[in-house]
Amino acid sequence: MNIIRIVFFADTHLGFDYPIKPRIQRRRRGPDFFDNFRRVLDYARETRPHLVLHGGDLFFRARIPQPIVDEVYADLFEFAGSGIPILIVPGNHERSILPVSLFLNHENINIFDSPKTYRFIFEGARIDLVGFPCQRKAARDQFPYLLNESGWSKNKAQIKLLCMHQAVEGAQVGPSNYTFRRGKDVIRRVDLPKNATAILSGHIHRAQVLGDPRIDANDSPPVIYPGSTERTSFAERREEKGFYELEFTQSEGGNWGIQRMKFIELPTRPMVDLYLDGRVTPDNLENFIRGEITEMQVDSIVRLRCSGKLDPTVKKMVTSSLLRELLPGTMNYQFGSDFRHVQQD
Repeated sequence: MNIIRIVFFADTHLGFDYPIKPRIQRRRRGPDFFDNFRRVLDYARETRPHLVLHGGDLFFRARIPQPIVDEVYADLFEFAGSGIPILIVPGNHERSILPVSLFLNHENINIFDSPKTYRFIFEGARIDLVGFPCQRKAARDQFPYLLNESGWSKNKAQIKLLCMHQAVEGAQVGPSNYTFRRGKDVIRRVDLPKNATAILSGHIHRAQVLGDPRIDANDSPPVIYPGSTERTSFAERREEKGFYELEFTQSEGGNWGIQRMKFIELPTRPMVDLYLDGRVTPDNLENFIRGEITEMQVDSIVRLRCSGKLDPTVKKMVTSSLLRELLPGTMNYQFGSDFRHVQQD
């Protein structure tokens, strides 16, 4: 049986909490993001898929310090040297444009810097990856135009994949399962091209598949979100993070389709809330925090919160310097909205 495999990941947000010249020496989360990014590339190097696709938000913002850009692109350039093509959709965090670099001038690095089609032949089948950079305004209205500009109408391939970085109707996020349904930047499922083999999209940080063809009988193509490779906020604290390995095979009738979607989980550190309440006094604050952290894993990401009525004096005592003194160096910390007065370093 002929099988075409694609490794699909997105929303790596490289550069997050990764200062070039930090004023304070403490554990940062930036290396966690780089580690998972490299784990995906290492997996692809070892398993040799036909293609690798990054669904957008390679970086965590548009203006990235040059040393970080160079580090990321050096990894991509080295991976491209393995002979596996990698395609990247610029996301909204990059403002739809990736930083320019000579590192990107490799024949195996392909950027959807404008609406376009990348065409490949694998296992005797033509596969077209059609895509465009993130449309940050009025995506719903602009979608038909972007689809046309990318060359979708000329798509005669056996496997037709639409690659983008957008919110699609039905996608869910957050602990309350907020569902995207309406809005100028939400693409309607009915507008998706029905002859697509699959829609591969970044932007939504929770891994999910809308309209899984293995489960649902419908005439809409599956929309596959691999989610982010790391937890970018406490709203994602209970979400598994990882990427998809997709396998396409040919049926007895000659049509190609998705045979297998394997979600491969990446390691993530626990995110834990530490609540301070009315039991805490100026005299027992330090011992209280020490007692709470003994119940946590040593590499936890800790968020300080208030519960009930906290003594205002205690709240003022909770500072970055105090937490650096009390928490082990293996932990990260951050402050909840109750501690807006704290200037975190």
